[in-house]
Parts: sequence; structure tokens; C-alpha cells
Amino acid sequence: MYAPRRQTVTAWIGGVPMGGDFPVVVQSMTNTDTADAAATAEQVAALARAGSQVVRVTVNNDEAAQAVPEIVQRLADMGVTVPIVGDFHYNGHLLLTKYPQCAAALAKYRINPGNVGSKHRDVNFRSIVEVAIAHDKPVRIGVNWGSLDQDLLTTMMDENARAGSPLDARDVYIEAMIASALRSAELAEETGLPHDHIVISAKVSVVPDLVDVYRRLARRCDYPLHLGLTEAGMGAKGIVGSAAGLSILLAEGIGDTIRVSLTPKPGGDRSEEVYVAQQILQSLGLRSFAPQVTACPGCGRTTSTFFQRMAEDIQGYLREQMPVWREKHPGVEELRVAVMGCVVNGPGESKHANIGISLPGTFEEPKAPVYVDGALKVTLKGDHIVAEFLQILEEYVARTYPSRETAGVA
Repeated sequence: MYAPRRQTVTAWIGGVPMGGDFPVVVQSMTNTDTADAAATAEQVAALARAGSQVVRVTVNNDEAAQAVPEIVQRLADMGVTVPIVGDFHYNGHLLLTKYPQCAAALAKYRINPGNVGSKHRDVNFRSIVEVAIAHDKPVRIGVNWGSLDQDLLTTMMDENARAGSPLDARDVYIEAMIASALRSAELAEETGLPHDHIVISAKVSVVPDLVDVYRRLARRCDYPLHLGLTEAGMGAKGIVGSAAGLSILLAEGIGDTIRVSLTPKPGGDRSEEVYVAQQILQSLGLRSFAPQVTACPGCGRTTSTFFQRMAEDIQGYLREQMPVWREKHPGVEELRVAVMGCVVNGPGESKHANIGISLPGTFEEPKAPVYVDGALKVTLKGDHIVAEFLQILEEYVARTYPSRETAGVA
């Protein structure tokens, strides 16, 4: 169906394997002031509960670096073991050497080779790598077209202008990003960092360019690749853009970890980026994270909003239950639920799901048949359809995905 997964070495981020034959990793990033250890630990914990396997935090000043060990300890006290990645720009070489407790507490360092200092990039880059070696930590070499090494870009533009058949500016830009990433990886290995301690990203904010740069990069190295559409934006734009770009690459077997860089609404839920990343992988059939709800969009046959509210209630119920179900009922992530609004496709879709309900449309007989594993189980009527359906759903989960304790007794 899809291209075979690109073969890479495996980098371990704390206890999370990245690359090789391991599943694509979902990661996220906080937007708290890292110096506020309490708030940052709470957000990291929320992202982890949502399903983020790795969480990145900004480490941009002394206060943030000093807070990192406390953040990790607070998470440990909450029973949260998600690996924390430090995001460094400009002064990472200073902070990591000045605060060894910070360097030890982080599971990985993210370095942007385009802004590691201004005049002594190679020296400063080596300093970070030497700290990583001392603490046995992997690094992500994260190239971003918004902060590309301008000296490298200028050199490549000049060389291209002198070439007999020059490339267009877009191609030179993409090649400069790849050169920056691979040159930095080579420098890291020359410094002594093991080959399997390197992850690479080369992020842009335009989908065709994203696809192009990662296709080229994938052909030239066997490092695990971190995919993401940088500065994806808010709402539908960010979600659709990320899904479009990442899906193409993932279907081609490219990508070992993903992050969806959504801009949240003021006061919005930061965990939304985790849910979107999970849904991209689950929609492609690459991983299963949570039960999927099939629901019709509504039409003139469904002038009542009852089925829409019911679909929303069930989706919310599944999301609330998943932290418990994930631990108690192994395999429940693959559950498929259908909530349909009329007789046209309702019974058929409900039969295709593990458990489904077909609500009455406008002018249809006020009854709601429930199908379990393709067979009609019961027809619900009255004012308590939602509660009764959720009870059937709970019973189905308990019966079909027995708890570890029950399975052990059996």
C-alpha cells in the first residue's frame, strides 16, 4: 500500500526509540516560560497524557536552564516519565556548560546550526556536542529555513551563479539546508558523537518545499528524520497543511518522528497538536492511538442536531476514557465506532464498525438500531439513547479487550 519504511539507525531518546523498525514517534513542545517550573511541568504532563512520547522545552536563558532539573523532578513526582528535549539557540553552548545539572536532566539537545553563536559557529557547535558526549545524550540537528546559515547560503548562491547550468534559487536554498544538516552531522561525528546519537530535521513552511527537502535528505543519509511543517499556523490552515505535507512523506516511508507546529488560540489547548499528529498517523494506518468515530456530515435528512451532539459526546467520552482504557484494556486503540444520522448509510456504516448506532433522520421512525460486530444487537428508543449506547460501549470494551488482570487470571 505504501512504500517500505526508510531504513535508519535507531536513536534512543530516554527510553523512547526513534528510527529503525520502531513506530513513528509523536512529539510536542511547550509554550510556557520554562523558568516557571510548576507551569511547565503541568503542561508537559498534560501533553504526555494526551499521548506525546517526547516533549521539547525552550532553554533560552539562565533561569530556564536552572529550572530544567526541577521540571524533571516534578514530573517524576507525578509519575510522568516522558523524555524532555532542550531547545537551544544562540547560547546553548554557554548554558549547557554552565549548568551541568540541566545537561544531565535533558534526554536530548536540539541544536540549530544556523544560529549557534555568530562568529564561531563551529566552535560553539562542538561545545554542545562535547557536552552531549559527556552525558551520553543524542542531539537533533534542526535546520530551519527561517534561520539558515547565511554564510553557507551566500557561498552556495555564489558558486551556483558561476556554474555553467545554474539551479534556480529555490533549489539552491533546499540544497543549502541539506548541506547545513549533513555538514553539522559530520562535524558532530568528527567530534566524537556516535552515529546513532543524531536525529536530523530540515523544516520549511511550504508543503511542496517540505516534501522536496525531505525526499532529498532521505536519499543522502540514514539518520532518523524529524518531520514537521514549521510555523504551520492556526486552525484549519495548520492542520491541513501539516497533514498534507507529512502524509505524503510518511506514505513514502520517510519520517521517524513528527511534530505538528500548530499555533493555539489564546487560552487554547496545547494538546491539540498531539491529537492532530496522532490522527495523521492513525488515518494513514501507521499507528493506533484511540478509538475512531465514523460520523456522517449531516444533510437535509438530518435537520436535527441530535446525532451531531451525540457524535461529539461519544468522541469526548472516548478521549476522556483513553488514559484509563489504554492501561486497562490493551488493544482498545483499534476500536471503531459509528454514529450515523439516518437510514441511508447508517446501518451499513454501523455494521462495518465494531459498534455503531444509526439514529433516525427527519421523518423517519424514532428508533436507533445498535450494531455490534456487524450484527443487530438492540434497538434503542426514548430519551436516554446516548446513556444506553455508552453503557453498551463500556460493556463491549470490557468484554472484547479484557484487562491485564483478567487476562492473567484466565
